[in-house]
Amino acid sequence: MYNVLYIMKIKTANSSGFCFGVKRAIELAEKNAKIGKEVYTFGPLIHNPQEVARLEQKNIKVIEDFSKVSNGVFVLRTHGIPLDIYDKLSENKNIEVIDATCPFVKRVQDIVKELSNDEKTEQIIIVGEKKHPEVLAVVSYGNGKCLVIEDKNDIKNIKKTDMIYVVSQTTQSQQKFDEIVEEIAKISKVRVFNTICRATFDRQSAAEELAKEADIMIVIGGKNSGNTTRLYQICSAITKTYHIENVDEIEKSWFNNVNTVGITAGASTPDWIIESVKQSLVAINN
Repeated sequence: MYNVLYIMKIKTANSSGFCFGVKRAIELAEKNAKIGKEVYTFGPLIHNPQEVARLEQKNIKVIEDFSKVSNGVFVLRTHGIPLDIYDKLSENKNIEVIDATCPFVKRVQDIVKELSNDEKTEQIIIVGEKKHPEVLAVVSYGNGKCLVIEDKNDIKNIKKTDMIYVVSQTTQSQQKFDEIVEEIAKISKVRVFNTICRATFDRQSAAEELAKEADIMIVIGGKNSGNTTRLYQICSAITKTYHIENVDEIEKSWFNNVNTVGITAGASTPDWIIESVKQSLVAINN
């Protein structure tokens, strides 16, 4: 028998789950697949394995080597793709390219491209994960002038110039971004472009507030999702937190003597997964 309190409250963060950019990308992919087109994405459309698997059942295929596809529709993933790959795809007249890059990500790309075309710009700092698809794509717009700073240990690699330009991966935490900018400002003058998307900021703030009143937090989203990982980091600094991809990972023992459980979810987590987790918690509660 588990000592589960039957009055356990289940609360969901005010801002969680799909963001605008993810919804838009999925709608574009499904719309084209529905009318019978061969639809491909270069890499997963979003960072949620379960939703990607659902899309594959609708004949939306993930391709890692685009050269193997000679025709069809390519829906560019929300994180964007490197500029050289985009150009090669566009050159193939038998391939229709639909750009589903998140508008907030596109803004970062445009800022970096404009800065890099200025001869006075020597270095552009991107605060983010070095191997993340979004960051790799943004770097490709920088004409070799970009340096990715993942944490404070990388700051030593920055060269002193008259002006350092700083942008952020759209899903970085505001606190981490501010801390790194503060350190960079000790090296040279800094011009900062805060490119953290509003949806990310709202989701992180809502999760933080809920974590303060919850005995435990459940963070739902892909283990390969950067923004979900940051939600986990924010919540786990406040209360006991579990990061799960789906309902199968839930263990009843987590809820022993728990009065309030909070739920949040990453920007790539679909409603159907969030709802299944809620229903599982309700079942445990009864």
